Amino acid sequence: MEAILEIKQVSHMDAGLHSLIARLDQDLLSRYPSEEVHVIDFTDPDVVRATFVVAYLDGRPAGCGAIRPLDAECTELKRFYVEPAFRRRGIAARIISHLEEHARSQGSRLVRLETGRAQPEAIALYTKFGYKHIDPFGEYVNCPSSVCMEKELSSAP
Repeated sequence: MEAILEIKQVSHMDAGLHSLIARLDQDLLSRYPSEEVHVIDFTDPDVVRATFVVAYLDGRPAGCGAIRPLDAECTELKRFYVEPAFRRRGIAARIISHLEEHARSQGSRLVRLETGRAQPEAIALYTKFGYKHIDPFGEYVNCPSSVCMEKELSSAP
């Protein structure tokens, strides 16, 4: 029987989301100094501006991602993660497509993201999906390990 993948928008307080992001943070802390890991503060009132999704494979949280508006035309892709046991099954592609479509529906023309030099697999994934390298932006300007990328969204998916 084929596995069932569902992507659901969730609250920033969702337990499955928090579990996935905790594992993402552990992974990032194993690769970078703590001062270069940009964590999310779920108590920040601005967190409600972000849209969070969790990908469930056969009902189990397998991956997550978020977008938050940067301005009227640009959205940032954040907190993107797929559990190692669930990788190479197309989950990342489905999450990216879902979040890009949501950004497009909200009027965004661009999606920006930050990843890091110690994540060549992430850089390769984003490149595969049409993201191009850009100069660091926002809070990433003075972060030596940051790699920033951007994709122009077409008007149709």
